[in-house]
Amino acid sequence: MNSHAKELVRYIINGLAATVVHYGVLSYNLHVLGMQSAGAANLAAAMFGIAVSFLGSRYFVFNRTDEAMLPQALKFSGLYAAIAVVHGFVLLVWTDWLGFDYRAGFLIATAFQVSLSYFGNKKLVFNV
Repeated sequence: MNSHAKELVRYIINGLAATVVHYGVLSYNLHVLGMQSAGAANLAAAMFGIAVSFLGSRYFVFNRTDEAMLPQALKFSGLYAAIAVVHGFVLLVWTDWLGFDYRAGFLIATAFQVSLSYFGNKKLVFNV
């Protein structure tokens, strides 16, 4: 397997871990905390998924620890803030406005997130 394919596999593993955390916190927010808005619950949950994703990207996917953590974290945070807005907007429209199940909306929003985050991280954050 070439290095690009290995990187892609690591990205998928990291993304799955971050998604499990994100979805777990989203479900907790909705079912345990009783948050009424799936969009707001998702936005809060995204912060947890983003933290897992950053650490995994820095140390596992791209292994770019040669740059100081703070500049990488700031670039990563900016990218993921934009992605979180897109993710939250999809859930807002899908669930809150259209009345569809939040789980399907989460999958749709996550498909957008995966594409945006891989290329954004590779080119903008970790400069690989």
